[in-house]
Amino acid sequence: VKEVPPELSEKALKLREQMVEAIVETDDALMEKYLEGGEVTEEELKKGLREGVLTKKFIPVLCGSAYNNMGINLLMDIINDCLPSPLERGPVKASDPKSGEEVSRAPAEDEPFSALVFKTLIDPFTGKLSFFRIYSGKVTGESTVYNPKQNVKGKVGHLLLLEGKKTKEVNEASAGDIVAVAKLKSTSTGDTLCDANSPVQFAPFPPVNAALSYAMTAKTKTDEDKVPQGMARLIEEDPSLEFRRDEETKEFILSGVGQVHLEVGIERLKRKYGCEVELKTPRIAYKETIRSSAKVQGRYKKQSGGRGQYGDTWLEISTLSRGEGFEFVNNIVGGVIPRQYIPAVEKGVKEAMQRGVLAGYPVVDIKVRLYDGSHHSVDSSEMAFKIAASMGFKKAVEQAQPVLLEPIMSMEILVPDDVMGDVIGDLNSRRGKVQGVEPKRGNQNIKAIVPMAEVVNYASVLNGLTADRGVFTMEFSRYEEVPGHLSQKLIAELKAEKEKS
Repeated sequence: VKEVPPELSEKALKLREQMVEAIVETDDALMEKYLEGGEVTEEELKKGLREGVLTKKFIPVLCGSAYNNMGINLLMDIINDCLPSPLERGPVKASDPKSGEEVSRAPAEDEPFSALVFKTLIDPFTGKLSFFRIYSGKVTGESTVYNPKQNVKGKVGHLLLLEGKKTKEVNEASAGDIVAVAKLKSTSTGDTLCDANSPVQFAPFPPVNAALSYAMTAKTKTDEDKVPQGMARLIEEDPSLEFRRDEETKEFILSGVGQVHLEVGIERLKRKYGCEVELKTPRIAYKETIRSSAKVQGRYKKQSGGRGQYGDTWLEISTLSRGEGFEFVNNIVGGVIPRQYIPAVEKGVKEAMQRGVLAGYPVVDIKVRLYDGSHHSVDSSEMAFKIAASMGFKKAVEQAQPVLLEPIMSMEILVPDDVMGDVIGDLNSRRGKVQGVEPKRGNQNIKAIVPMAEVVNYASVLNGLTADRGVFTMEFSRYEEVPGHLSQKLIAELKAEKEKS
């Protein structure tokens, strides 16, 4: 602890004065004493600070570094002096898991037991630890608790009190206590534990929207086999992480709330489960569609001695509204194509839709009508009609003005007033369309629609524009056509990229 540097002392005094003014407003007598010029003691300030926190008039914000052991004592003092005890907080609201009606639980030992699992820790050696905060009643090592979300009961076993890395076994815990239990059956973060005879369910944690995504690849074949299991355990510990396989690009995608969040995740994956992975910019899941309609013949005929192959189809393709996907219509009459070959035609079209004619991306929002064709009584087969339909579909797409589609993201970006202009200007340069701006929590909330290709690495861009003061959320909105002036250049780049991979 040191004195405030001379060059900052004037500013520190001014800020302290503002803080004192905010604190004395919580008590009329204290306010009167302050306005009359009386000296407000440290004890009176602590009392006023506590009152402000209890009545939710303000929230203390502290600076520090756990890594450097700076500010920790001050944080602990503020927790002791200002934060409410369970008794001061009073009853908490929950719901009846069967009827959905609102119920409450008071922080008393004679109330039915209820608790919320707020953290899960999985140790490769000791197994899963479930941390929970008890809101009412009490629990012992012999207790059986009920999880209404999973509809399962479990024996508590050993109750553990954690102090850093040390664990201490306790016989019982009651309202207000935070304890951990090992290997509690079918229990995850956000679950409620309660008395089976008086069940309640607390509201789950609000979902945390992922803001940053990377494609994740294992460094070795051995690591590749370990990754799915390791990630499943990490997500059980930290539900704000997301891990999925993108069916469009065939990549494994890791998503989180920020760069540090993802870096910590892969470091834990390496340290706890021995999996080494690399993060890289994910591919964009482009798609293809058509602008007009076309009618073509798809005909496959092969003679190579013995039985040949023959399939003949006439297809008409036309556009569907964006997002409708695919529709197949069978208008064959008179048996020109036998009924048993119709599914093969549809299958051939669907397989051809997986690789478009522009850059090899899936074709979407197309209606295909099979309206004519012919067959051979000996040489026709399902395979022949499947190949014929595939050939006809590709030919039709080439004639129907194919275009490239790109994913469009809906974004909300929260930034301070002084950088709002810079952020909006940057969005405009990224082909973004600002939908509106509204004040939110003392900042400006910008709503925009932006092509995904322009914001894949937006987290680092926003940090640079706002000096780490901006945050954003992003989710898929829809697909739109790539503008003409970018399309040809992009198609050439995508073709070259696909050939390399």
